Amino acid sequence: MPLPSFIPFKGLSAGKFKNISARTLFLIAALFINFILLSIIIWLTVKSAPVWVEKSIPGLLLSQVWFPARGGFGMFSFIIGTVLSTLLAVILAAPPAILSAIYLHEYASKKIMTAGRTLIDLLAGIPSVVFGLWGIITVVPLVRNHIAPAFGINTTGYCLLSCGLVLSIMIVPVIMLMVIEVLDGIPNELRESSLALGATRWQTVKHVVMRMAYPGILSAVALGISRAIGETMAVLMVAGNVPAVPSSVFEPVYPLPALIANNYGEMLSIPLYDSALMFSALVLLAMVLVFNIGLHIFKKTARYGGQTS
Repeated sequence: MPLPSFIPFKGLSAGKFKNISARTLFLIAALFINFILLSIIIWLTVKSAPVWVEKSIPGLLLSQVWFPARGGFGMFSFIIGTVLSTLLAVILAAPPAILSAIYLHEYASKKIMTAGRTLIDLLAGIPSVVFGLWGIITVVPLVRNHIAPAFGINTTGYCLLSCGLVLSIMIVPVIMLMVIEVLDGIPNELRESSLALGATRWQTVKHVVMRMAYPGILSAVALGISRAIGETMAVLMVAGNVPAVPSSVFEPVYPLPALIANNYGEMLSIPLYDSALMFSALVLLAMVLVFNIGLHIFKKTARYGGQTS
């Protein structure tokens, strides 16, 4: 059916017009999302320019001296704190989260699967400040009174280990939900074909399901890492917030998100202080971007290698 004469795309069929309109709408949405990211990067770069022009980027990234009143804006200890807390959280969270997701989807009954997903959804919806309070009430005393003394170490409990434990609990539901969605997308015909050929359930999961789900599982872990890198309130409440590189998991850390949340809006009369905090936000964003780009390249390389091997 031809379109009415007042429509600009006269001569096109209704189907082609809808196709062009949908494609244009999707393109606008995609460009808008990329524009937001680009505008954030430009805004942070402009706002942080005074400090990295005066102090130099290597000087800011490699220095451990954080003394804003005397012009010391070293970010090294904060970067290390962010990396260590995130790494510890992922090491603690990723294996149980992936294995639990596999059990719920591949082995559990429908009732257990439904109940499990409901509990995971509830856990994912808990505000981060609640996790922080739980960390103060439960995790910090556990580390201070039981875990650290077992190694002959005295600590306040506000340390890297407490931070990693709280973050790991926070990212477990994020990873689990995405892994379950990935497993949902694998056709049941592949499982049935493998079982029909005589493979056991474990062999089917290991050689068929996991091979198909591998890229999606990496993406799930990446999403958990991104969540852990940017987490603020819970980290701020249990990390100890001491600007120094920790020599063990029982010493306090000071991740970048906690630095920004603790200091922005205070003492901004100090020259370059505001710019230094903006630079820390830019560094945090750069860490997330570099990690996700690197993981994307790794997934493509691994997939290509798997196809050619």
